[in-house]
Amino acid sequence: MKAITFVTQKGGSGKSTLCISMAVAAQEAGHSVCILEMDRQATVSDWAEHREAQSPEVAQVEASQLDDVMERLRASDFDFVFIDTPGVDSPGSLAAIRAADLCVIPCRPTPADLRAFRPTLAAIYRLEKRFAFVLNQTPPRSYRVRDAADGLAVLGILPDVNIVMRNDHQDALGMGQGVTEYNPTGQAAAEIRRLWAWVARRWQGVSLVQAA
Repeated sequence: MKAITFVTQKGGSGKSTLCISMAVAAQEAGHSVCILEMDRQATVSDWAEHREAQSPEVAQVEASQLDDVMERLRASDFDFVFIDTPGVDSPGSLAAIRAADLCVIPCRPTPADLRAFRPTLAAIYRLEKRFAFVLNQTPPRSYRVRDAADGLAVLGILPDVNIVMRNDHQDALGMGQGVTEYNPTGQAAAEIRRLWAWVARRWQGVSLVQAA
Protein backbone atom coordinates (compact mmCIF):
# COMPACT_ATOMS: atom_id res chain seq x y z
CA MET A 1 0.00 0.00 0.00
CA LYS A 2 1.19 3.50 -0.85
CA ALA A 3 0.10 6.74 0.81
CA ILE A 4 -0.32 10.01 -1.10
CA THR A 5 -0.74 13.10 1.06
CA PHE A 6 -2.19 16.33 -0.35
CA VAL A 7 -0.68 19.10 1.71
CA THR A 8 -0.05 22.83 1.73
CA GLN A 9 -0.53 25.31 4.51
CA LYS A 10 -2.77 27.51 2.39
CA GLY A 11 -6.56 27.36 2.41
CA GLY A 12 -8.36 27.45 -0.93
CA SER A 13 -5.65 25.68 -2.90
CA GLY A 14 -8.05 22.94 -3.99
CA LYS A 15 -6.48 20.07 -2.01
CA SER A 16 -9.75 18.29 -1.24
CA THR A 17 -11.17 18.49 -4.75
CA LEU A 18 -7.88 17.33 -6.25
CA CYS A 19 -7.60 14.50 -3.71
CA ILE A 20 -11.12 13.27 -4.52
CA SER A 21 -10.74 13.28 -8.28
CA MET A 22 -7.27 11.70 -8.14
CA ALA A 23 -8.61 8.94 -5.89
CA VAL A 24 -11.48 8.26 -8.29
CA ALA A 25 -9.10 8.28 -11.27
CA ALA A 26 -6.85 5.76 -9.49
CA GLN A 27 -9.89 3.60 -8.79
CA GLU A 28 -10.97 3.77 -12.42
CA ALA A 29 -7.45 2.66 -13.36
CA GLY A 30 -8.08 -0.57 -11.44
CA HIS A 31 -6.64 0.21 -8.00
CA SER A 32 -8.32 -0.26 -4.63
CA VAL A 33 -8.41 3.10 -2.89
CA CYS A 34 -9.50 4.79 0.32
CA ILE A 35 -9.43 8.43 1.47
CA LEU A 36 -8.50 9.63 4.95
CA GLU A 37 -9.77 13.11 5.80
CA MET A 38 -7.95 15.20 8.39
CA ASP A 39 -9.50 18.56 7.45
CA ARG A 40 -12.26 19.70 9.83
CA GLN A 41 -14.00 21.48 6.95
CA ALA A 42 -15.04 17.94 5.96
CA THR A 43 -15.25 18.57 2.21
CA VAL A 44 -14.48 14.92 1.46
CA SER A 45 -17.01 13.60 3.98
CA ASP A 46 -19.70 15.89 2.56
CA TRP A 47 -18.83 14.63 -0.92
CA ALA A 48 -19.12 11.02 0.26
CA GLU A 49 -22.56 11.67 1.75
CA HIS A 50 -23.81 12.73 -1.68
CA ARG A 51 -22.13 9.82 -3.46
CA GLU A 52 -24.15 6.87 -4.75
CA ALA A 53 -21.16 4.56 -5.26
CA GLN A 54 -19.85 2.71 -2.22
CA SER A 55 -16.20 3.33 -3.03
CA PRO A 56 -13.72 4.77 -2.46
CA GLU A 57 -14.17 4.43 1.28
CA VAL A 58 -13.82 7.66 3.27
CA ALA A 59 -12.91 8.03 6.95
CA GLN A 60 -12.24 11.06 9.14
CA VAL A 61 -9.19 10.71 11.36
CA GLU A 62 -7.42 12.83 13.97
CA ALA A 63 -3.67 13.32 14.02
CA SER A 64 -3.40 11.14 17.11
CA GLN A 65 -5.19 8.29 15.31
CA LEU A 66 -3.29 8.34 12.04
CA ASP A 67 -0.44 5.95 12.90
CA ASP A 68 -2.85 3.29 14.16
CA VAL A 69 -5.15 3.71 11.18
CA MET A 70 -2.24 3.46 8.73
CA GLU A 71 -1.01 0.32 10.47
CA ARG A 72 -4.43 -1.31 10.02
CA LEU A 73 -4.63 -0.20 6.39
CA ARG A 74 -1.24 -1.77 5.62
CA ALA A 75 -2.77 -5.11 6.54
CA SER A 76 -5.71 -4.49 4.17
CA ASP A 77 -6.14 -4.95 0.44
CA PHE A 78 -5.92 -1.26 -0.46
CA ASP A 79 -3.38 -0.27 -3.08
CA PHE A 80 -3.46 3.44 -2.25
CA VAL A 81 -4.58 5.67 0.59
CA PHE A 82 -5.13 9.34 -0.22
CA ILE A 83 -4.80 11.72 2.74
CA ASP A 84 -6.50 15.13 2.71
CA THR A 85 -5.03 17.63 5.16
CA PRO A 86 -6.11 20.96 6.68
CA GLY A 87 -5.01 24.21 5.05
CA VAL A 88 -3.10 25.31 8.16
CA ASP A 89 0.09 24.38 9.94
CA SER A 90 -1.07 21.69 12.36
CA PRO A 91 -0.11 18.39 13.98
CA GLY A 92 -2.42 16.73 11.47
CA SER A 93 -0.47 18.06 8.50
CA LEU A 94 2.84 16.94 9.97
CA ALA A 95 1.44 13.49 10.79
CA ALA A 96 0.13 13.15 7.24
CA ILE A 97 3.48 14.16 5.76
CA ARG A 98 5.22 11.64 8.01
CA ALA A 99 2.85 8.88 6.81
CA ALA A 100 3.27 9.70 3.11
CA ASP A 101 5.16 7.87 0.42
CA LEU A 102 4.52 10.91 -1.78
CA CYS A 103 3.45 14.44 -0.87
CA VAL A 104 1.49 16.35 -3.52
CA ILE A 105 1.66 20.12 -3.05
CA PRO A 106 -1.18 21.86 -4.92
CA CYS A 107 -0.35 25.46 -5.74
CA ARG A 108 -2.32 28.14 -7.55
CA PRO A 109 -0.29 30.53 -9.74
CA THR A 110 -0.63 33.48 -7.35
CA PRO A 111 2.01 35.28 -5.29
CA ALA A 112 0.22 34.35 -2.04
CA ASP A 113 0.18 30.65 -2.91
CA LEU A 114 3.79 30.67 -4.06
CA ARG A 115 4.82 32.10 -0.70
CA ALA A 116 2.51 29.93 1.40
CA PHE A 117 3.92 26.52 0.49
CA ARG A 118 7.36 27.29 1.97
CA PRO A 119 6.58 25.99 5.51
CA THR A 120 5.10 22.86 3.93
CA LEU A 121 8.21 22.32 1.84
CA ALA A 122 10.43 22.86 4.90
CA ALA A 123 8.52 20.13 6.78
CA ILE A 124 8.78 17.77 3.81
CA TYR A 125 12.53 18.32 3.62
CA ARG A 126 12.89 17.83 7.35
CA LEU A 127 11.06 14.50 7.16
CA GLU A 128 12.90 13.51 3.95
CA LYS A 129 9.78 12.75 1.91
CA ARG A 130 9.30 12.53 -1.83
CA PHE A 131 7.15 15.30 -3.24
CA ALA A 132 5.78 16.89 -6.39
CA PHE A 133 4.11 20.23 -7.03
CA VAL A 134 0.84 20.47 -8.97
CA LEU A 135 -0.29 23.76 -10.47
CA ASN A 136 -3.97 23.76 -9.57
CA GLN A 137 -6.97 25.97 -10.37
CA THR A 138 -5.02 27.72 -13.11
CA PRO A 139 -6.47 30.01 -15.79
CA PRO A 140 -6.51 28.40 -19.25
CA ARG A 141 -3.83 30.78 -20.49
CA SER A 142 -1.78 33.27 -18.56
CA TYR A 143 1.81 34.38 -18.17
CA ARG A 144 1.28 33.67 -14.45
CA VAL A 145 1.08 29.93 -15.16
CA ARG A 146 4.34 29.96 -17.11
CA ASP A 147 6.13 32.05 -14.50
CA ALA A 148 4.85 29.89 -11.63
CA ALA A 149 5.87 26.69 -13.45
CA ASP A 150 9.37 28.04 -14.03
CA GLY A 151 9.72 28.96 -10.35
CA LEU A 152 8.40 25.66 -9.03
CA ALA A 153 10.53 23.61 -11.42
CA VAL A 154 13.62 25.06 -9.75
CA LEU A 155 12.44 23.74 -6.37
CA GLY A 156 11.11 20.33 -7.33
CA ILE A 157 9.32 18.09 -9.77
CA LEU A 158 6.32 19.44 -11.67
CA PRO A 159 4.07 17.25 -13.86
CA ASP A 160 3.52 17.98 -17.53
CA VAL A 161 -0.12 18.92 -16.91
CA ASN A 162 -1.81 21.77 -15.05
CA ILE A 163 -5.26 21.42 -13.51
CA VAL A 164 -7.21 24.28 -15.05
CA MET A 165 -10.06 25.93 -13.14
CA ARG A 166 -13.15 24.45 -14.79
CA ASN A 167 -16.79 24.26 -13.68
CA ASP A 168 -16.74 20.46 -13.94
CA HIS A 169 -14.70 20.22 -10.75
CA GLN A 170 -17.24 21.97 -8.54
CA ASP A 171 -20.22 20.39 -10.32
CA ALA A 172 -18.73 16.92 -9.80
CA LEU A 173 -18.06 17.69 -6.14
CA GLY A 174 -21.69 18.66 -5.58
CA MET A 175 -22.90 15.44 -7.21
CA GLY A 176 -20.66 13.17 -5.12
CA GLN A 177 -18.56 12.23 -8.12
CA GLY A 178 -15.02 12.51 -9.37
CA VAL A 179 -14.62 14.78 -12.36
CA THR A 180 -13.79 11.75 -14.52
CA GLU A 181 -17.18 10.29 -13.63
CA TYR A 182 -19.14 13.52 -13.97
CA ASN A 183 -17.97 14.39 -17.49
CA PRO A 184 -15.74 11.57 -18.73
CA THR A 185 -15.01 13.23 -22.08
CA GLY A 186 -14.42 16.73 -20.71
CA GLN A 187 -11.12 18.60 -20.53
CA ALA A 188 -11.09 18.53 -16.72
CA ALA A 189 -11.38 14.74 -16.76
CA ALA A 190 -8.57 14.47 -19.30
CA GLU A 191 -6.29 16.61 -17.13
CA ILE A 192 -6.95 14.52 -14.02
CA ARG A 193 -6.31 11.28 -15.90
CA ARG A 194 -3.03 12.68 -17.23
CA LEU A 195 -2.02 13.72 -13.74
CA TRP A 196 -2.77 10.30 -12.28
CA ALA A 197 -0.91 8.61 -15.16
CA TRP A 198 2.07 10.89 -14.47
CA VAL A 199 2.10 9.87 -10.80
CA ALA A 200 1.63 6.18 -11.63
CA ARG A 201 4.49 6.15 -14.17
CA ARG A 202 6.86 7.66 -11.65
CA TRP A 203 5.70 5.78 -8.61
CA GLN A 204 8.96 3.98 -8.02
CA GLY A 205 10.48 7.37 -7.23
CA VAL A 206 12.95 7.50 -10.10
CA SER A 207 11.67 10.90 -11.21
CA LEU A 208 10.19 12.19 -7.98
CA VAL A 209 12.18 14.53 -5.80
CA GLN A 210 13.48 12.98 -2.60
CA ALA A 211 13.80 15.67 0.00
CA ALA A 212 17.11 15.52 1.76
